[in-house]
Amino acid sequence: MTNKKDSIIQSIRSDIVKGLIKPGQRLPSIRMQSQKFDCSVNTIISAYQELEKEYLIYSRPKSGYFVVAQEALLPLIQTKRIDFASAAPDPSSISQKDFRQCINKAMELFEASIFTYPDPQGLLSLRQEIVKLFHQQQVFSSEEQIFIFSGAQQALHLLAGMPFPNGKTNILLEQPTYWGMLNALKAQKQTVIGIERTPNGMDWAALERHFQSNLIKFFYTIPRFHNPLGTSYTQEEKQRLAELAQAYDVYIVEDDYLADLETNAKADPIRAYNGSSRVIYLRSFSKVMLPGLRLAAAAVPNSLIPLLHLYKQSADLSTSVLSQGVLEIYLKSGMYDHHAKQMKSLYNHRMNKLRDISRRLLPKDSLYSIQSSGGLFSAIRLSDVNKEELIRQLNNRGVDVLAADRQYLSAFPKMNLLRMSIIRTDERDIEEGLGIIAEEMERAERTRGSSKPFSWL
Repeated sequence: MTNKKDSIIQSIRSDIVKGLIKPGQRLPSIRMQSQKFDCSVNTIISAYQELEKEYLIYSRPKSGYFVVAQEALLPLIQTKRIDFASAAPDPSSISQKDFRQCINKAMELFEASIFTYPDPQGLLSLRQEIVKLFHQQQVFSSEEQIFIFSGAQQALHLLAGMPFPNGKTNILLEQPTYWGMLNALKAQKQTVIGIERTPNGMDWAALERHFQSNLIKFFYTIPRFHNPLGTSYTQEEKQRLAELAQAYDVYIVEDDYLADLETNAKADPIRAYNGSSRVIYLRSFSKVMLPGLRLAAAAVPNSLIPLLHLYKQSADLSTSVLSQGVLEIYLKSGMYDHHAKQMKSLYNHRMNKLRDISRRLLPKDSLYSIQSSGGLFSAIRLSDVNKEELIRQLNNRGVDVLAADRQYLSAFPKMNLLRMSIIRTDERDIEEGLGIIAEEMERAERTRGSSKPFSWL
């Protein structure tokens, strides 16, 4: 019956997508369909129920089944694209069943809290679970040092705008860096200094000069699986950062947004290197759970707790209790750990695929920061071709890429980079997409008429 039902579903779905059955049109009755497809009434009922779960049709009591509005069909009608640009998880990677169970359980367990304004710092029970999670990453903190934010973006915005105990005012950023941090600083008109980060790290002498002479309030860094480069600091570099911060009274905002994807069990955060008095350790949950939950957590030094509590309360009174409850249940039930391991395996496999195919298909000098494993991002360096035209041609061929320009300060020298994300690409997409990118890069190089030979691996 299953094969018969699947063929019926495919036939009806195809007619809807092709427009042979119009939006709002009533589908043939269950009895008529059973005669048409020569099957039982129960098979048609089951097929209609499956199509209803896909939001292709809906039922009206005593009236039958109807096709949904055209707007809901657009994703099915549109041509499939290869997406190297997105940074949000594929909805199909999240178990909707698990999420609904957690929502329902959160409504039951936290019903009383939903009708109050809880602690701006976050639910105590969730902070206790975050302490356990952070301990797994060698970040040892107490529940009093944990803050729950409405997404990492809120945390960055508050930290950028509040005064720090060191009395300094300037902010140091890696270049390139996460665009959301740049937006927060621009909106608040903060004084920002950039320091270049390459696949080989950074100029440590320059970093120390900044710490010593430029009144740096804090240094914002993504030490693990950098966005957009995808690279990570070594253990020695992390320890050196912690020591410099201590020596020059500079705080570090450590954005460890992909800690769950780490494949090296010995890769500890900066906070683990005697950095508890100077390092704000920030974790997002958007890449493993649903970004729409808007949740992040931070372990902060004791010196920041009173002021950050005040700023957090003034921003939103408290983070959504329902979202916090869902995360707590995810953590306590083991769902989070299970899902994180699945995502780590999936993304690691895709990054390895990206590395191998890039080395095979792309020019050698374009492999700017192809990682060996882990993370979500890497960067391709372009020659002096028309980047906007190249991106336009790729878009026309169904390949979405993202220029890294907006991930630089406006006055900072920009490298000609494309950020490559594997979060929404499978193996077939990666191979097909990189093949198209290689073709368009070669075409752009020929058009430019460069005398430099095109160097292929």
